[in-house]
Amino acid sequence: MAAAMTTPFVSVDEYLRTSYSPDVEYLDGVIEERNLGEFDHSDLQRILTTIFGVNAKAWGIKALPELRTQVAPMRYRVPDLLVIEATRPRTPIIKQAPLLCIEILSPEDRWPRMEVKLRDYFEMGVPEVWVFDPESRSVIVVKRDGSRTEHREGALTLSGTPVQLSLAEVFAVLDEG
Repeated sequence: MAAAMTTPFVSVDEYLRTSYSPDVEYLDGVIEERNLGEFDHSDLQRILTTIFGVNAKAWGIKALPELRTQVAPMRYRVPDLLVIEATRPRTPIIKQAPLLCIEILSPEDRWPRMEVKLRDYFEMGVPEVWVFDPESRSVIVVKRDGSRTEHREGALTLSGTPVQLSLAEVFAVLDEG
């Protein structure tokens, strides 16, 4: 389970100058490790990145895995995948709310910790977050207004875009073995 590393206060400048492998999140001066997935987490992240990438031009979006995102002046998150408008200028770090953040649960993830992450995204202005659970083959769509909908089948859509993601297609990859 990832927890805050026992390090003293780290400045934003030091965090941004330092290369961590794997990347970490920065929360009010504290470096926090991210729960890294096991095989299903990684495979699901790969297929989502592929599907969004293949459809990026048609959907008018860019999907970017594990990109530092400044959610507040002293808080940086690293979503498993984020989606922005294709026309958005390229910046080293995302500072303007993405259209969508996607998180993939790892076995060690707990909802109370995810709730804090969701709150950070929503305070930044992200309209919705898709939380994929590879174990249950489900997705919880959480919107900024607080609504939550669990999906196990059908397609997910992203308001204001032509994005349409077939859950059968996504989860079939995990079922291939």
